[in-house]
Amino acid sequence: MSSPLQRGGLRSLSASSLYVSVPSDDRDSDQTSEGDSDSLSADEGSDFEDSSRRNMKKRAAKRPPKTTPVAKHPKKGPRMVRGHSQKESELPASDLFDAVKGAKSDMQSLVDEWLESYKQNQDSGFLELINFFIRSCGCKGTVTLEMFKKLSNSEIIWHLTEQFNEDSGDYPLTAPGPSWKKFQGSFCEFVRTLVYQCQYSLLYDGFPMDNLISLLTGLSDSQVRAFRHTSTLAAMKLMTSLVRVALQLSLHRDNNQRQYEAERNKVPGQRAPERLESLLEKRKELQEHQEEIEGMMNALFRGVFVHRYRDVLPEIRAICMEELGSWMQSYSSSFLTDSYLKYIGWTLHDKHREVRLKCLKALKGLYSNRDLTARLELFTSRFKDRMVSMVMDREYDVAVEAVRLLILILKNMEGVLTDADCESIYPVVYASNRALASAAGEFLYWKLFYPEYETRSVGGRERRRSPQTQRTFFHLLLSFFVESELHDHAAYLVDSLWDCAGSQLKDWESLTSLLLEKDQNLGDVQESTLIEILVSSVRQASEGHPPVGRVTGKKGLTLKERKIQADDKVKLTEHLIPLLPQLLAKFSADAEKVAPLLQLLNYFDLNIYCTRRLEKHLELFLQQLQEVVVKHADPAVLEAGAHALYLLCNPEFTFFGRVDFARSQLVDLLADRFQQELEELLQSSFLDEDEVYSLAATLKRLSAFYNAHDLTRWELYEPCYRLLRKAVDTGAVPRQVILPALTLVYFSILWTLAHLSGSGASQKQLLSLKGRMVTFCELCQSCLSDVDPEIQEQAFVLLSDILIIFSPQMIVGGRDFLRPLVFLPEATLQSELASFLMDHVFIQPGEMVKGHSQEDHLQIEQLHQRRRLLAGFCKLLLFGVLEMDAASDVFKHYNKFYNDYGDIIKETLTRARQIDRSHCSRILLLSLKQLYTELLQEHGPQGLNELPAFIEMRDLARRFALSFGPHQLQNRDLVVMLHKEGIKFSLSELPPAGSSGQPPNLAFLELLSEFSPRLFHQDKQLLLSYLEKCLQRVPQAPSHPWSSVTTYCHSLSPVENPTEASPQGYPHSKKRRIEGSSRQHREDSASSQEESLQLNSVPPTPTLTSTAVKTRQPMEGLQEMEEGSSESEFTQSQLLSGTQRSRFLSPQHSQTPFNPSGASLGNQLTRLSLLEEDEDKEELETQNESGEEWQDPDKHSSPSEPGLDLLDSTELNIEIVEKSLQLIVSYHPLNSKQH
Repeated sequence: MSSPLQRGGLRSLSASSLYVSVPSDDRDSDQTSEGDSDSLSADEGSDFEDSSRRNMKKRAAKRPPKTTPVAKHPKKGPRMVRGHSQKESELPASDLFDAVKGAKSDMQSLVDEWLESYKQNQDSGFLELINFFIRSCGCKGTVTLEMFKKLSNSEIIWHLTEQFNEDSGDYPLTAPGPSWKKFQGSFCEFVRTLVYQCQYSLLYDGFPMDNLISLLTGLSDSQVRAFRHTSTLAAMKLMTSLVRVALQLSLHRDNNQRQYEAERNKVPGQRAPERLESLLEKRKELQEHQEEIEGMMNALFRGVFVHRYRDVLPEIRAICMEELGSWMQSYSSSFLTDSYLKYIGWTLHDKHREVRLKCLKALKGLYSNRDLTARLELFTSRFKDRMVSMVMDREYDVAVEAVRLLILILKNMEGVLTDADCESIYPVVYASNRALASAAGEFLYWKLFYPEYETRSVGGRERRRSPQTQRTFFHLLLSFFVESELHDHAAYLVDSLWDCAGSQLKDWESLTSLLLEKDQNLGDVQESTLIEILVSSVRQASEGHPPVGRVTGKKGLTLKERKIQADDKVKLTEHLIPLLPQLLAKFSADAEKVAPLLQLLNYFDLNIYCTRRLEKHLELFLQQLQEVVVKHADPAVLEAGAHALYLLCNPEFTFFGRVDFARSQLVDLLADRFQQELEELLQSSFLDEDEVYSLAATLKRLSAFYNAHDLTRWELYEPCYRLLRKAVDTGAVPRQVILPALTLVYFSILWTLAHLSGSGASQKQLLSLKGRMVTFCELCQSCLSDVDPEIQEQAFVLLSDILIIFSPQMIVGGRDFLRPLVFLPEATLQSELASFLMDHVFIQPGEMVKGHSQEDHLQIEQLHQRRRLLAGFCKLLLFGVLEMDAASDVFKHYNKFYNDYGDIIKETLTRARQIDRSHCSRILLLSLKQLYTELLQEHGPQGLNELPAFIEMRDLARRFALSFGPHQLQNRDLVVMLHKEGIKFSLSELPPAGSSGQPPNLAFLELLSEFSPRLFHQDKQLLLSYLEKCLQRVPQAPSHPWSSVTTYCHSLSPVENPTEASPQGYPHSKKRRIEGSSRQHREDSASSQEESLQLNSVPPTPTLTSTAVKTRQPMEGLQEMEEGSSESEFTQSQLLSGTQRSRFLSPQHSQTPFNPSGASLGNQLTRLSLLEEDEDKEELETQNESGEEWQDPDKHSSPSEPGLDLLDSTELNIEIVEKSLQLIVSYHPLNSKQH
C-alpha cells in the first residue's frame, strides 16, 4: 500500500540528526531507552514475530527528499517567545495556544477560525499550527517562515532545542497550578477536533497533515523530554482521530459496495448506468482516501509508537498503551491482531504502575466484548500466566484491575482459566485492602456461586430466587470457607462478597431457617460458621463498614447508602427479634455459638421492641439470657450477655423497668449462690472439684456483670475480701477462685469511686474508700509472690491500673476534693513491681517455651500478654507513680528485646524526655552502669570488652546516643554531663594496692565513646583534659596506654567532624574583634582548679578559619550577635578551641594537631544540615528512629541560659593556645589582606 508520506510532500527528517548536543543543566538528559525490561527489549522469540518483523524498520528510511512548499508571506509576523513560565501574563500573545489553554471557546469554532486563516494564507496558517505545538512543549523558540523555507525538519528541531532553556522540569503537560490543570484535556480535544473538521477537506491535501506528522515524528525522537512527551501525546491522539476517520471510511465503502451490488443486480431495463458510474467513482475516491489515511496511520505507528512505547519516561509509555487499546476497540478489524497485541503483552511487565494499569484497562476493553474474544486466543495463551500473577501486584490498584480482567476472561472465555489459576486468586478475598478483596469476591462469586444457583431471565424478567437457590448459595459459601481453610473469620469473606452478593447475604430468612431447621444435616463446624456469617452480615448491614483491619478508601456513606442502611436495620431487627430466643434456646449448650448470637443485640434498633409491641419476645429473650448466664462460665459468653443486658438497661426505653427487674433477679440469684458457696469454703477444710468449679463459675459471672453494671448494693466487697485474705494467709484457696475474686474487688473499688466522684462525698467516705484501696494493693502485693503465674500477672495488671487511677492525676480538672484518695506506693511495692517485670517480661525465648509442641498462636498470645504487662509498668513510670529511676530496668533491655518491645520502650523514652530531659539522660547512663556492673560481677574485669555481652552493650549505647537526635545545641549540656558522670564511674574503683592492673570499671569508657559524636569539638578537647585530671589520681601509671582509654581518647580526637563545627543556631560574630583582654582572661582561666566540668553560659564562637575549608562545613542558619557582647567573650571562645596536652597519655594521643572550627567572619550562612555524608550511616537513622525524641520546642538553649563552665576544671597550655591563635589569625583572609 502506497502511503502519501512515501509518495512525496514530506520534509526529510533523519532520526539520527535529531540527537543534538544539549547542556546537562538546561535540558533533560534522559536518553530514549531501548527497553525498560526484558519483556520490552526485543522482538526476537515472539509468537507474533513472523507477522511484523518488517514493520519495525525506521521511519526515516521511508521518507522522500525534502520538498519545499511554495512560500507566501505569512499573515502574522514571526513571534519570538521569551521563555516558558507558569504565569500566563508572562507568555507572549498566541491566539491559538492561549485559547486552548484557557478553554475560553469551544474547540470546533476555534478550529474553524484556524481553517479560515489557513485558507487565506497556507504558510502563515500552517506556521501558526506548528508554533502551537512548539509552544505546547514549553519551548521559547518559534518557527519562522524563513526557517520553514530553508531548513529541514531536523535542522528546525535542532534550532528549537538550542533555544529550549529549561529553567525547571515543568512544561505545560506537567506544570502545576490551576491554569495548567486542564491543559492536557484541552490539547487532546483540539487535536481530535482538528482531524474531525478536516476529514472532508485538508486531511487529504497532502501538505498540512503530512508535514505535521513529519514534525511530530521528529519531535518525538528528541532528547528533550518536553518535546518527546508533548509530541508523542499529540501524535497518538492524532492517530486515534485518524482511526475514527478510517473506520467511517470503511463503513462508507461497505455501504457503497452494497449499493453498487444492488444496482448491478437489477434487470437491464431498470439499471441506471449513470448511477453505476457514480458509485464506481465514489468507491474509487473512498479507496484513495482509505489508502491515504492508512498511510498516515502507518507513518505515525512506525515513526512514533514503535519507538516510544518503550521510552524511559513512564508517562509516554502509558500514553502509547492507552491509545493502542483505543485503536483495537474502535477499529478491531485492522488493529486487533497479534502484531499489535504483542506490545500490550510485553508491557504488562513494565516496572511502573501507571503503565501496567493502562495495559490492563486496554485489555479489559477487549475482553469485555464477547465478539472479540475469539481473536484473543493466541494472546491469552501466551500471556495468561502473567495476567494471573498480577493479582499479587504490589500496587493495589493494579491488582484490582488484574482481578477484574480475569473476571471478564472467566465470563467470556469458558475453560481458559484452570482450577490452578482460580485457586491462586481465591486467597485474595481475605486481603487487607477492601477494593482488592471485593474484586476477588466478585471473581469467587462468578466462578463458584453463579453457575450453580443463579436464575436465568424468563421472558425478559428475572423471577425471584427460590428458597432452594438461596440454600444452595449458603451451602456453597459454607463449603468454600470450611474446606479452603484459608482464614479463621468468616466476617472478611462476607465483606468481600458484600458488593456483588449483598442481596443474598441479607437473606436472613434463609439463614435463620437453615439454623432452626431440625433435619439440616449441618455439622458442628458448619453451624458455627453459619452463625458467624449471620452475625457478620447483620453487622455489615447495620454499620456499613468493613471488619477490623480491612482498609477502605471511603470516608463516609452517601445519603442513599444511609437510607438503605436504616431500612436494612429495621428489617433485620423485625425479623430477628422473634427468632433470637429460639436460636438461643437451640444452641444454649454451646458456648461457641451462643456468644455471637448474643452479639446480635448490638445491631438491633431496640426501639422496635416498643413500637412494634414485641415485649413478649423481650421477655423470652431475658429468660433465655438468664439460662445462658447460669449455664455457662466462658468469659466470651458472660461478656456478651452482660453487654446485651447493658444495652437493654437504658432508662429511656419504656421497658426499662422490666429489664431492670430481670437483672436484679439474676444478680440476686448469683449473689445468694456466692454467699452460700463462700460460707462452705470458709468453714470446711476441704472442697471437692465440683464445689470449687461452682464457686469459681459464680465469681466469674458476678465479675463479668460487675464490669458492665453497678452491683454496689449487693455489697460484694466484704465477702470477696475475706476470701482473698484466707487465700493470702493460708494458701488453701484454689487459683480459679482467686482470679475472679481479685477482679470483683477491683470493680467494687472503681464503682465506689465513680459514685464519690459525681457528688459531694464526705471525708469519711473518702477515707473508707482509701482504706479499701490500700488493703487491695496489699493483697495484690502479696499475690505478686504467689507460685501461680496467672495470679501474679492478674495482680500486676490490677495493681498497675488502680495505682494509675489513684495517682496524683486524679485531682486534675477541678477535682481537688479527691486529694485524700491520692496514693503513692512504698519502696517495697515499687521494688516488687520491678522484680516482677524482670521475671515475667524480659525473658529469653528459651525460658518462654515449656515444650517443643507449643503452637505459634499460643506464643503470640503470650507475647501480647507480656507487652500488656510492660505497658502497664511504663504507664506507672510516666504518671509519676514509680520513681523514674526504675525506668533503667526497662531501658537497659531496649536493644536486646527491640523486636518484641521496641515500640513501647521508645515511646516511654520519648515521654520521659518530655517530662525531664536531664533526668532521662541520667537514667540512660544508669542503665548502662547496671548492665556493666552485672557483667563485671559475672565475668570479672579481665577481657571484659571482648565478650559478646559487652558488644551488645555497645550497640545499646549507640542506640541511646542516636536517641538524642541531631539537635546538638539543645542536648549539649546533657551529653557533656553524661560523659563526665561516665568518666567518674569508670575510675570510681581503683585496682588493689600493689596491683598493676587497670581499674575494674575502666572498660566503661568504651561505652561512653558511642556518645562522642554528639559532642562539640570544644567539648571533646576539654573532656580530654578532665579525663587527664581524673587519671592522675590513679596511683599506678601504665607503661603504655590502656586500650579502653585509647579508644575513648580516639573518639574525643580534636580532628573536627563537620557535624561539630559550631553549635546549631548560635549567632556567630559578624565583626572582627581585638584580642586586648585575651591574656588577662587566659591567666584567670589557667588559675581555675575546680573539679566540676561545666558548660559556659555562652557557647563558644568558632575561631577564624581559612576559606579553603569552608566547603567542608555544614552551613547553618545564623542570627546576628548582639553588638554589646564583650571582647572577653570572644577571646574566651577562642580559648575554648585550645587543647590541653596530657602529661599522662602517650605522645600519639597527647599531641593532637589543632584544627580550628567555625566559619569565617562576615558571612551570613544558611542552615542546610547537621549531618554530613562522611558520618556513620547508623547515625543517619536518628531522623527516622528517634530524631524527634529529643526535640523540645519549649526548651531551647539560649546564650542567656545559666549553664556549665568547661573552663573551671581545665589547666590550659597557654603557649600552645597562643601559637594556635597566632597561626589562625595570620592565615585568615581578612588579615592577609590587611598585611
